[in-house]
Amino acid sequence: MRLIPARLWAMAVLSGILQVLPFPIAGPTPLWRTAFCWIALLPLLWALLANNKQGNPLTFRQGAALGYVCGFVWYLGNCYWIYQTMYLYGGLDRSVAAGILILFCLYLGLYHALFGFLIAAFRRRFGRQIALLLSPFAWVAVELARAHITGLPWDLLGIAQVDNPLLIRLAPITGAYGLSFVIAAVNALWLVRIRIREHRYTRVVLTAAGVVIIVLYVLGLRRIRSPQTIATDAHATLVQQNLEVGAANTGPEPTTQQLLESFSYLSRYPSSHFLLGIPELPGTQSLFLFKRQPGGGAEATTSAPSPTDLIVWPESPAPFQEHDPDFRATLSSLARAANAPIIAGNIGIDRTTENERGYFQFNSASFVSAQGEFVGRYDKMHLVPFGEYVPYKHLFFFAKSLLVEVGLFDPGQQRTVFTTNGHTYGTFICYESIFADEVRQFTKMGAEVLVNISNDGWYGDTSAPWQHLNMVRMRAIENHRWILRATNTGVTASISPNGRVIASAPRHIRTSIRVGFAYEHDLTFYAAHGDIFAYACALATALALAFSLRTKLP
Repeated sequence: MRLIPARLWAMAVLSGILQVLPFPIAGPTPLWRTAFCWIALLPLLWALLANNKQGNPLTFRQGAALGYVCGFVWYLGNCYWIYQTMYLYGGLDRSVAAGILILFCLYLGLYHALFGFLIAAFRRRFGRQIALLLSPFAWVAVELARAHITGLPWDLLGIAQVDNPLLIRLAPITGAYGLSFVIAAVNALWLVRIRIREHRYTRVVLTAAGVVIIVLYVLGLRRIRSPQTIATDAHATLVQQNLEVGAANTGPEPTTQQLLESFSYLSRYPSSHFLLGIPELPGTQSLFLFKRQPGGGAEATTSAPSPTDLIVWPESPAPFQEHDPDFRATLSSLARAANAPIIAGNIGIDRTTENERGYFQFNSASFVSAQGEFVGRYDKMHLVPFGEYVPYKHLFFFAKSLLVEVGLFDPGQQRTVFTTNGHTYGTFICYESIFADEVRQFTKMGAEVLVNISNDGWYGDTSAPWQHLNMVRMRAIENHRWILRATNTGVTASISPNGRVIASAPRHIRTSIRVGFAYEHDLTFYAAHGDIFAYACALATALALAFSLRTKLP
C-alpha cells in the first residue's frame, strides 16, 4: 500500500467524516447538515479514480484499501454509540466495549472496501467516466448486501434525506435505495467531465436544452401532488414508562404489580403535554392542553379517562410475561374499561422438548381485543446480536453481562397481523424497523396502520435513538402508513404516511400521549414488490464486474 499517495488516504478519511455529518450525531439532525450527503462520496470517488505513485490506475487491492479506511471512519463516527451501550448499559469494561466497537467497524468497513474494489475494477476496464456512471449502481448494490448478508442496513445513505419532500416521493416505489441512488449519482456527477466540440449553434442548443429541462421539471412537480396535511379519524394512547435498563438500573426495583398499575394508569390518563414534531429539534412546538375549572383556573391533567381507539405499551425491561395471570387479568380489565384493543410488549413463553431449557422464549407483542380477550401474539423475528442473543456464543463469553436484563431470546417463526373491529394492525419490534423489506410484509398482509414498539433506553443520549427514529419514518413513507411508535424512553411518536412526526412525547420522562392517526388501505409499489430496484442495481453491478474481470481476447 506504499504506492498509494498520502493525499488519497486523506481523501478517503475526509469522505468517511463527511458521510457521518448528514446523520444524527448527538441529537436530531438540523436540516442544513443533511446537505453534506451531496458531497460526502465525492472525496472517495476522486481518490478511487486517481492514479497511484507509479502513474497507473489503482489496483483492485488499492481501491479496496481506500474504501476500507473510509468505511471504518464512517462506522466509527456513525455507530460510536455501541461503546456506550456496551460500557454504560451492558456493564462491560471500557476496554472490552472499545474493542467491540473497533471490531464492529473493522468488520462492516468491508462493505466500503467492496465499493472501492468495484470502482477500481470499473476504472481499469471502462475508464474514468464510465466508472463514475456505474458508481450509483455499485453503491446501491453494496447497501443491498449490507441488508441481506450481515443483516445491518443501519443508516442507508438515502435515510439522510428523509426530510426532503421531493426525494421521498421515490421511496414508495424504490424504497430508501432509490434515494441512495440519486445521492450517489449527484456525487458522481461532480466529477464527470463533459467535452463538447464547439460549433456555431452549440451554446444555443445547450441553452435551449437547459430551459426545456427546467420547464419539464416545474411541470412535473405540478403534476405530482404536494404532500397535504392528512386528516386523522382515530386516536391512540402511546405509553412511555421510562424505565432504566441494564447496568444503568441502580434504583429500587418496582414490583410487577406496581408496574402494571403504572402502565394501566398511563393508558387511561395520557398527559396533556406533548410536542408537535421531533423532540429536541429547534422549532418543535410544545403544546399543553388544559382543562378549565369553574373558577377560571386550569389543570394539566384531565379528571376523566380519555377515550381512545388503541392502547400501545412499549417494548421495555418490565418483567411482563404473557402467561402471567396478573398480567393477563390487568390487560383484559384495561381493554374492557377503555373499550379499546391493546398491543403490549412482553415475554412470550412456549413449552417444548426441542431444547435443553424446555421452552422457547420470545420478545413478543400481545394483542388484546376491546372485549379483553388475548387474540394473538407476534414474536420478534429479527433479533439484536449481542443484545437478545449471542452469535457464536462460545467466542463471546464476555458479553453475558449485556444479556442479564433482556435474556436469551429465540426468533419468531412467522409474521402476524391483528384484526379487530374491521381494522388490521401490523406490529414490528425495535431493531426490526431497519429492515424495510421485512416491515413491508405487514402492509402486504393487510395492515392499515403499523405499530412499532421499542426500547431505546440501551442507547442513552447518543445518536442512535434519532437514527432509529429516521429509519422508522422512512418505513412510513415506503408503505404509506401511519406508524404509532411507543418506546420505553423515547422517541414515542405518531408518524404520518409522508414521514412527518405529527406528535411526540418528551424523552426520558414517564408519560403517555394521545395521538391522532388514520387507517390507510392502498398498497405502494414498494410494499407490493420490495427491493426490485435495488436488485436491478445489483444485477447491473454484477454484469459490469463480470465484464471487468473477463480476460481480454488477443
